[in-house]
Amino acid sequence: MAIKPYHYELPLDFNQPSHRKAMESALREVKEQFGLSYPLLIGSERVDTEKKITSTNPAHPDQVVGFVSKAEASHIDQAIKEAWRAFDSWKKVPAADRARYLYKAAAIMRRKKLFLAAVEVYEAGKTWAEAEGDVNEAIDFMEYYGRQMERLGAPVPLTPLDDEDDQAFYVPIGVGAIIPPWNFPLAILTGMTTSAIVAGNCVILKPASATPVIAAHFVEIMHEAGLPYGVLNFVPGDGGTIGDYIVTHPLIRFISFTGSREVGLRINQLAAQVAPGQKWIKRVVAEMGGKDAIVVDETADLDKAAQDIVTSAFGFQGQKCSACSRAIIVDEVHDVLLNKIVERTKKLVVGDPDNFNSQMGPVIDPKAFEKVHSYIQWGKEHAHLETGGGTMDRDGYFIPPTIFSDVKPGSKLEQEEVFGPVLAVIRARNWQDALAIANDTEYGLTGSVFTAKRDRIEQASDEFEVGNLYINRKCTGAIVGAHPFGGFNMSGTDSKTGSPDYLLLFMQMKVVAERF
Repeated sequence: MAIKPYHYELPLDFNQPSHRKAMESALREVKEQFGLSYPLLIGSERVDTEKKITSTNPAHPDQVVGFVSKAEASHIDQAIKEAWRAFDSWKKVPAADRARYLYKAAAIMRRKKLFLAAVEVYEAGKTWAEAEGDVNEAIDFMEYYGRQMERLGAPVPLTPLDDEDDQAFYVPIGVGAIIPPWNFPLAILTGMTTSAIVAGNCVILKPASATPVIAAHFVEIMHEAGLPYGVLNFVPGDGGTIGDYIVTHPLIRFISFTGSREVGLRINQLAAQVAPGQKWIKRVVAEMGGKDAIVVDETADLDKAAQDIVTSAFGFQGQKCSACSRAIIVDEVHDVLLNKIVERTKKLVVGDPDNFNSQMGPVIDPKAFEKVHSYIQWGKEHAHLETGGGTMDRDGYFIPPTIFSDVKPGSKLEQEEVFGPVLAVIRARNWQDALAIANDTEYGLTGSVFTAKRDRIEQASDEFEVGNLYINRKCTGAIVGAHPFGGFNMSGTDSKTGSPDYLLLFMQMKVVAERF
């Protein structure tokens, strides 16, 4: 069967009664499965351990979404052994055949879309639109990477020589560790895992401890699609218990990580050390966050800028590495735009994410709740609170959308990644000053510029130091295949997920030259 050209998955319109009823039904179905247990998967063996990760609903922490078995060091050893055993045959499967496993899994995921979105509503605290968007992106990654692998499976064009047959082709590199985040618990996990697999590698997957249930459903989908056992091994567990063990293991060939700057740098440092029995330099693919800014000048459409700033800052409670954490506004329009931003923010509906009308839900856990409030307290002492900043009379980890103005360049709130619903508004003298402030952090992931001036657009394209720059639009919502995603500087290795280059990170080129 011919494979159609890639096209990104379109979102559902939950204003349509049929879609809304279907989502409500999916939410009921997931709720009926609260408290189920999910085992490890090592090779073909499902392993139920005594110690469990208890996954709870951040909107109602007394609700247990599921219990997931915890892996120990011995399980990691066995999983790596099974992965290398499977690699012997998996690496020989033709690229087009490996791609078809992804297409099958994408089809299954598409059929289960609302169920998976409902799991995310309860386990990650995502609103309906955010949860469905995450599932759509997971589908996109598989559809896109499958097609990219079919392209890369062809011989590499070379310069022909007389009396010699020269070939170049890509081969997988071995067994690696996949360590995804909790904030896009299906999309990023799926992209990280299936990219390595379709390239011919085998992996051990350690999902984020806050969202292991959605990860368990992903693993089941991959095996429902027929993926051979051992290619994907599921080993949830505490990062402090097994994280370093995985990264330093001599039989781990690569580590694919998305998460905080601190953990990413530690992984990079540990992976650089050669362990006894290790015969390669480990590859590290890391995406580590941002301190993203939207810059607005005096020529911009202020209503559009205000709406996109609010959407970028408070979508999924600001828990996105691409979220707008800073709004940098030139003095001439600062006060007018600030009022527009505050006015729109005050209209946001914060509530249980399983309610269709909620536009914001809780942050992920008590640690995040305390961290965000520490930044809010700092802001109250060193900046001007425009809205939010308080507490909410709810069971879960709810924080109202919070805006601070008069935030000084170089200050804590302007420099550090909050990862919550807190927006710092900074006044710039002019365009040049605004661009300089935008570049004054150690991060470089996403950014936006709102301007009507072509010369400023060109200057930003050259000088705004981010991996993903958007002009006159929000700084979140990258589409697989359209916006290759990854950042500069301390935002990571600029690995560019959803790009034609991404799969090359999990392969190496081999050349065979035969003289006649």
